[in-house]
Amino acid sequence: MSLKNKRFEVMKFLEKDVDALMEKYLIPIDSIWQPSDFLPDSEGTTASFFEDVTEIRELAKELPYDFWVVLVGDMITEEALPTYESWLMDVEGVDQVHGQNGWAKWVRQWTAEENRHGDVLNKYLYLSGRVNMKEIEITTQHLIADGFDIGTDRDPYKNFVYTSFQELATYVSHNRVAKIAKDVGNKRLSKMCKIIAGDEMRHHHAYSEFVERIFQVDPSQMMMAFHYMMKQKITMPAHFLRETGNQIGTAFEEFSNTAQRIGVYTSTDYVDILQKLINRWEIDKITGLNDEAEKARDYLMKLPARMYRLSERMKIPENSFQFKWVEPAIK
Repeated sequence: MSLKNKRFEVMKFLEKDVDALMEKYLIPIDSIWQPSDFLPDSEGTTASFFEDVTEIRELAKELPYDFWVVLVGDMITEEALPTYESWLMDVEGVDQVHGQNGWAKWVRQWTAEENRHGDVLNKYLYLSGRVNMKEIEITTQHLIADGFDIGTDRDPYKNFVYTSFQELATYVSHNRVAKIAKDVGNKRLSKMCKIIAGDEMRHHHAYSEFVERIFQVDPSQMMMAFHYMMKQKITMPAHFLRETGNQIGTAFEEFSNTAQRIGVYTSTDYVDILQKLINRWEIDKITGLNDEAEKARDYLMKLPARMYRLSERMKIPENSFQFKWVEPAIK
């Protein structure tokens, strides 16, 4: 049996459990938080609405320039959700055509939860008075139009490694942003980012369990997929980020440098996540591997130590890059 056919059969075998996994990791729509829970009430009195908006704008002045760059970048990444949904809908074993199978239902419901993140951050940024929404909207449209290439092809094993990693990385970023906001007394923004981070952690656990279940039935090929993804390195979903008039991908490096400079997401975090996945999937204890997969395991087990040494030598520019997205603070 070809590798492609084997993956399809494994996805079909695991599909019977998807409904239970959705119940375990996703929250019913009528119960979960919505963006309006964190934003000024536009149905309330005019006075109370503008009072809340004024508070948002005053507190926004307490947060530094680099913080807003990161928050904008995080929001744009979340707003590019159509790219992620269309990509996952094309993964081998996901079928939205013939009756919409369990995996397709998972992708739709996961997307529905994720959609709230960009929605609430977009509205908050609009009210903050600190950003240029037109420039942000142009960047967002570019990012969706440009798509992305995360190196997974239609392979479910590689895609689930990617999503396991990326959901945890997004948790780290939103959680750190929440802490920075809290430290300057911005409780609304802190709570908002904290609850988004909680969603990302639930989704991380879901995708990680998908990988665990594949290890149980196809350990060698799952190990090879993990090895492949980590050897080529995880590509961030916004790697094609650009601003008005610039070429594809030209803004991503400066956005990444900004996130590292303020400690929101660093090269050390990348390696920490790799180590967490190795521990979570108990890579050292997987049995039934063929010779090639054993070599892949050896590579993975040694990789964090090597990458930690590299991360220690990385130099981040000290000066902020001037993005078109963010306006200087007006005291």
